[in-house]
Amino acid sequence: MTKVSPANGNPEGQFGPLIFAVPKGRILEEAVPVMERAGVVPEAAFHDKADRSLSFADETGDMRIFRVRAFDVATFVAFGAAQMGIVGSDVIEEFDYSELYAPIDLGIGECRLSVAEPKEPVEYKYGNASHLRVATKYPGITSRYFERQGIQAECIKLNGAMELAPYSGLAGRIVDLVSSGQTLKSNGLVEKDTIMQITSRLIVNRAALKTDPRVSALVERFRTAMIEDAA
Repeated sequence: MTKVSPANGNPEGQFGPLIFAVPKGRILEEAVPVMERAGVVPEAAFHDKADRSLSFADETGDMRIFRVRAFDVATFVAFGAAQMGIVGSDVIEEFDYSELYAPIDLGIGECRLSVAEPKEPVEYKYGNASHLRVATKYPGITSRYFERQGIQAECIKLNGAMELAPYSGLAGRIVDLVSSGQTLKSNGLVEKDTIMQITSRLIVNRAALKTDPRVSALVERFRTAMIEDAA
């Protein structure tokens, strides 16, 4: 395996450490093998689930790997606090940061973002045909989706327990990530529409891509790794 050292293409230490941000949670286990095939190998402590650290060295000691929430990956990269990262296309679409560039679909973390509602009618005192409340972690995507349907959606931001919203009277529908659909079924909800299919992407800061040769080199290593996987 070729190891990536941010010192490569960094004459006389012109740039600081290359920062690579990755999301906690479901994507991470699938992301690490892809990273390693591209030469980004985290230190051993990174794999210790009891370790609550957020910043780790890579195997060479020349790179820092930030382990943060998925939404924060996009923010760190967009504002240049990290040059690169991995995040789901749902997060990219939600924030729509102009400084984010997503050159490679990594083909991992597959799921969908869907609209769901109760299988059985629930008394719901809010909303009508042209206005409704929707509970979601994605107010940007959700409002744009319903606007295209000619519906004014009042988005209630929730970070979890989305399935409780219709039964508590908080919102008539939810927009949430769906994989198998079992969680919806267990909570008496059904999918009504799929807003978007989701996979994880390699993202880079546009300014860093133009000015730091290490960034473009690492993008090519990821692209090569994906081509080799497909072969």
